[in-house]
Amino acid sequence: MATDEILQAIPHRPPFLFVDEVVEQSEESLTAKRHVSPDEAFFEGHYPGNPIMPGVLISEAVFQTGAIFLNRLLAAELEADPEMVPVLTKISDARFKSIVRPGDDLYITVTLKEKMGRFIFMNGSVKNGDGKRVMTVTFSVALAKAPPQV
Repeated sequence: MATDEILQAIPHRPPFLFVDEVVEQSEESLTAKRHVSPDEAFFEGHYPGNPIMPGVLISEAVFQTGAIFLNRLLAAELEADPEMVPVLTKISDARFKSIVRPGDDLYITVTLKEKMGRFIFMNGSVKNGDGKRVMTVTFSVALAKAPPQV
C-alpha cells in the first residue's frame, strides 16, 4: 500500500499507482519499491497462463519514481508556483533485461543527470528482489503550467 508521503508527492492513485514506498533517497537519486501482486488486473490479459508485467507499466513505475524525486528536488520551485507540474518530454534507450512476474518485488532507482532551466534529465533503473536488472531507461521532464481543472 502506498504511503501518505507518496500520495502527497504525486497525483497518481490506484489502480494506476506503481510505487509502494520510498526505500532510499539522496540529493542525486531516489529508490522506491513496488510489490507486483498476483492480483493485478493486467495479468488477466497479458500473456494469460504465463503472466508477465507489461514493459510500459514497468516504465511507468520509473516515471512515477522520478516524479516523487522531483517533488523533493524542486520543492521550493513547486511551492512558489503550484501550477507548475513535471511533464514527461522524452524517453530514450529503454532496455528490458528480464521478465517481471506476479509476486516479484521491484526496486526502482532514478538518478539526476542534469537540470537545465525548466528541463530535468534523469536515468532510471529497475532491479528485482534478487538484484537482477530488469530495465534501464533515460528520460527527461519539463516543468509546465498545469491545465485548468475541468
